[in-house]
Amino acid sequence: MLTETSPVRWGILGTGAIAERFVQGLRAVEGAEVAAVGSRTDATAHRFADRWEIPRRHGTHRSLAEDPEVDVVYVATPHPAHHAATLLCLEAGRHVLCEKPLALNAAQAREMVAAARNADRFLMEGMWTRFAPAMREIVALVESGTIGEVTTLIADIGWRSEYDPDSRLFAPALGGGALLDVGVYPIALASVFLGEPVGIDARAVKAPSGVDSQVGLVISGSSGAVGLLSCSIETDMPNRAVIVGTRGRIEVGEWYNPTGFVLHLPGREPREFTFPRRANGFEYEAAAVTDLVRAGALESPLMPWEESLRIADTLDAIRARIGVAYPGERGTPDADAAVGARL
Repeated sequence: MLTETSPVRWGILGTGAIAERFVQGLRAVEGAEVAAVGSRTDATAHRFADRWEIPRRHGTHRSLAEDPEVDVVYVATPHPAHHAATLLCLEAGRHVLCEKPLALNAAQAREMVAAARNADRFLMEGMWTRFAPAMREIVALVESGTIGEVTTLIADIGWRSEYDPDSRLFAPALGGGALLDVGVYPIALASVFLGEPVGIDARAVKAPSGVDSQVGLVISGSSGAVGLLSCSIETDMPNRAVIVGTRGRIEVGEWYNPTGFVLHLPGREPREFTFPRRANGFEYEAAAVTDLVRAGALESPLMPWEESLRIADTLDAIRARIGVAYPGERGTPDADAAVGARL
């Protein structure tokens, strides 16, 4: 039973690059400790645990999920395993922070939310951007009317990656493609500033493996504003966002993990805001989840279940327009068994 003073014990499920970065951020969070790591083999679990001095290590995902010394699990697996791994942890009584995207599709995401509700356990999609102090200040400025009514959101994100049909970025079986890997970020940003999508147009460039390597989007929001969004895994993008309002605009560089922004208002000098990180940016998301789990919350007010489901619906709609599907994503018994076998 967690108390106000007891540490929240984290388990890390997965040992890839994103798990490394999350642990680095988590180490800067007061009241949190990295208690265990789980992988698909003993060897990878031990290597990761030794590198980060983690006391408990598990050679299967199930073993980590059932560890009574773990309160909350960070799911850092490849995209196709998010669904099964999260269900496994929730059913074992663990709280879950699942790296974005929450699932391969909205049907899986709804199953995960239902499982969290039935298990009376916390669940959140890992959208670290939402928790950065710079982004929280941007949202506050917009909500206060500083730039007037939002009319346009312009955001892009992407980096050049060498084509490898077996890598997680390009392999359909691993949920590859620009949209799920990085495109979910501008879509989540649009969810904040445009509201629910009421119109979507999308175009994509396909990699030889059939996944999307670049996507351009126009999204009309329920607020009446329009989003011009793009993402890529084949070229270096400016990685810049601009929120345009009727009385000004906000420009943000590296907006997915921002440390500042510039406010432009007519007739005034641009005003620069800076928010240095304490670690690498993951610490804010990790701290928020640590506090919420300790408080007994089931979801985050900054990244609630309803919004994650709306984002999942949007991703489904875009993939339908650009013609990208993944093997086993429909949540059929055979597909679930195939994913479960890898855990």
